[in-house]
Amino acid sequence: MQAQSPGRSAAPLLVFAALVAVYLVWGSTYLAIRFALQGYAPLFFPGLRFCFAGLVLFAILRMRGYPSPSLRQWRNSVVIGFLLLNIGNGAVVWAERSVGSGLAATAVATVPLWASLFAGVWGVWPQRLQWIGLVVGFAGIVVLNLGGDFAANPLAALLLVLAPATWAFGSVWSRRLDLPQGLMSSAAQMLSAGVVFMIGSAIAGESWQLEAPPKAIAALLYLSIFGSLVAFSAYMFLVQNVSAALATSYAYANPVVAVLLGLLLGNEHFGRTDLLAIGLVLGGVVLIVLYNRAPKPLPPTAE
Repeated sequence: MQAQSPGRSAAPLLVFAALVAVYLVWGSTYLAIRFALQGYAPLFFPGLRFCFAGLVLFAILRMRGYPSPSLRQWRNSVVIGFLLLNIGNGAVVWAERSVGSGLAATAVATVPLWASLFAGVWGVWPQRLQWIGLVVGFAGIVVLNLGGDFAANPLAALLLVLAPATWAFGSVWSRRLDLPQGLMSSAAQMLSAGVVFMIGSAIAGESWQLEAPPKAIAALLYLSIFGSLVAFSAYMFLVQNVSAALATSYAYANPVVAVLLGLLLGNEHFGRTDLLAIGLVLGGVVLIVLYNRAPKPLPPTAE
C-alpha cells in the first residue's frame, strides 16, 4: 500500500480500507494470541512470528532499494524493539495465559494515556482536557483490576499495566533516536525482538516443535502475516495521509473489536465491573486522542 505524496490527498476508499485493516486486524490479534497459546510456548511463538515477519519485510524493502540500517540504527532498533515487542507484546502474551483477550486489549488501550505522561519527560505535558482523560482512563484501570479475572491473577494484572507503559515509553523515546527510515524501522525492530524471544525461549527450555492444533497454527500464521505485515503497512499509510487523531483511533477501536470477538469466538464473559472499566478506559483514551494538537501518532502495535 503506497503512501501518497504530502501534497496530495489520499483516495477515500484507500483510507477506508486501511482503517478497516488496522481496526479489525489489530483488534483480532488478542484472540489470535490466545489461540496460538493453545499449541505453542509463550516465548517461542512470538519469536517465530517476529523473525518471519521481520525477515520478509526486510527482504522486500531491500529489493525495493531501501538502505540497510547502520550499526547505530541497529543498536537503537534493538533497544526500541526490546521495549515495544519483547516487553510490551511479550507481557501481553504471558498475561493472556490467564486473562481473557478482551480485557487484555482494554488494558493495552491505555498506551495513549501513558504516552501523554511520558511525553512530559521531554517537556510536552498534556492539555487540560487530556488530564481529565488521564484521570478517567486510569480510573478504568483501577476498576479493571478489581474485576474477577484481574483480581484472581495479580501477576497478569501487573503485566498488563507494564505492557502499555513500556510500549508508550519506547514509542515516545523512539522519536528522539536515530532509527531506520519508514518500514525498515519496523523490520529491524521485529527482527531483533524475534531473535531475543528465541534466545529467551532456548534458555527457558521451551519446545520448538512446529506441530500444533490447526487453530494454533492458523493463529500463528495470521499473527505473522496480517498482524505483523499487513497492519503495519496500513498504519504507515494512515500516518502519512490522514490526521493524527484518525490514525491513532485504533487505540479505542481495538478493544471494542477484541471484546466482540472474545464474546463470539472465544467464549469469554464480561461482568458489570468489566464493562464499566472498558467504558472508562475508552472514554479516557478518546479525550487523549481527540485533543492531541501535536499530531505525532504512536508507532503501530504488534499484537
